[in-house]
Amino acid sequence: MDGTIQPVILSGGSGTRLWPLSRKAYPKHLLPLVSQHSLLQETVLRVGKGARFEPPIVICNEEYRFAIAEQLREIGVAPHAIVLEPLGRNTAPAVTVAALMAAERSPSALVLVLPSDHVVLDEAGFLGAVEKAARAARDGAIVTFGITPKEPETGYGYIRAGAALNRAPGCFKIARFVEKPDRATAEGFLAQGGYYWNSGMFLFRADSYLAEIERLARPILTGCRAALAESSHDLDFLRLGGDAFREVPSISIDYAVMERTEAAVVVPADIGWSDVGSWSSLWSIGDRSDAGNVLIGDVVTLDVRDSYIRGDGHLVAAIGIEGLVVIATEDALLLAPKERAQDVRQLVERLEREGRPEAIQHRKVDRPWGSYQSIDAGPSHQVKRITVKPGAKLSLQKHVKRAEHWTVVRGTARVTIGDKIFTLHENESTYVPVGSVHRLENPGHIPLDLIEVQTGKYFGEDDIIRIHDDYGR
Repeated sequence: MDGTIQPVILSGGSGTRLWPLSRKAYPKHLLPLVSQHSLLQETVLRVGKGARFEPPIVICNEEYRFAIAEQLREIGVAPHAIVLEPLGRNTAPAVTVAALMAAERSPSALVLVLPSDHVVLDEAGFLGAVEKAARAARDGAIVTFGITPKEPETGYGYIRAGAALNRAPGCFKIARFVEKPDRATAEGFLAQGGYYWNSGMFLFRADSYLAEIERLARPILTGCRAALAESSHDLDFLRLGGDAFREVPSISIDYAVMERTEAAVVVPADIGWSDVGSWSSLWSIGDRSDAGNVLIGDVVTLDVRDSYIRGDGHLVAAIGIEGLVVIATEDALLLAPKERAQDVRQLVERLEREGRPEAIQHRKVDRPWGSYQSIDAGPSHQVKRITVKPGAKLSLQKHVKRAEHWTVVRGTARVTIGDKIFTLHENESTYVPVGSVHRLENPGHIPLDLIEVQTGKYFGEDDIIRIHDDYGR
């Protein structure tokens, strides 16, 4: 591992600021927002070329584990580990766990910490900034990347660069951290120069970081060591010890270390970076037309200017609007002025208070075996389209409150109902009575699609009694 860099991908997020495309159950880092790849995949691919980087350590909430594993498989990346946090504890504990894992392989390993939900348009510039940072990190610095500001942004923290490091050209001691400023203060920073946006990306030697976290925030290090000692392997995942990790203080790496250490260094970087924190930020980095529009999907416009319009599977037509965000998904439509895009979070909080399912998940829900999509629902029925991957199978299960009717529309299904096992082909169907133990499998080489009609009085996912499950749920 000596001479290489260990990437650490922080893959959290709540999915509120880019609603309705991003949902709590499927947040923005899992979405293809700027290319055919998701933000997570773009982040991994950025540090996946050549022998410079080790396979990544991905740290995530267990709720997203199967989606993350599938997305890594899609781009042909076998991670060093996918580490599951039993609950969110902010960035300092996550980074500490990763540093401990890297130090087990090599105490002097260089560790590159990257959020999975950021955009970097200039990959060559990013890799050049990493090389600059590595010179300082090898000498014990804890380096962050300061983004050259393009506008007086009030949604980011700022870093003031201090004295240059003689042994690491392009690196500077950090003179000051500034919380998110008001607009007048931000304008002053740009006019004065030497201030940079705080990107939340870091590079350091594992032993240097661990020494500082022990000195400055020992309970974090103690708790993370215990959580790793109590960890267990579950399929392709490493589960941290839940009891130990719950006792770890919840704090960011900025507050725990960077704002308190003498080893803090910044590398200014003009790399086309954005944290895509709102729809307006996606408009600002998007490929705009002569009229200033970013149009994605099946969109037709007439006299539209300076707008971000995205249709997810439906035709979106707009006439005579200016400066709007229009996001259309299968079950929701968002309309907002670009300057109010940050308020989407408040809207989602209201939807959650009202118990609206649209705040949490899409109609199509991904599962490790495939996906299901709600088509229709009423007081005594629900209709779903179910897709099962080749070779995959659902859990052996039963329901207390509903019966199910299955009709195959593509592929081949192997069906278990009670003590009977049989095969269904296209245009064939079967009935699963209430309380019957059953299982659905795809033994074929193409996806299995079927229509499931549920009848009864309750159709929640908690009416699933799993008897055996290949995915440990």
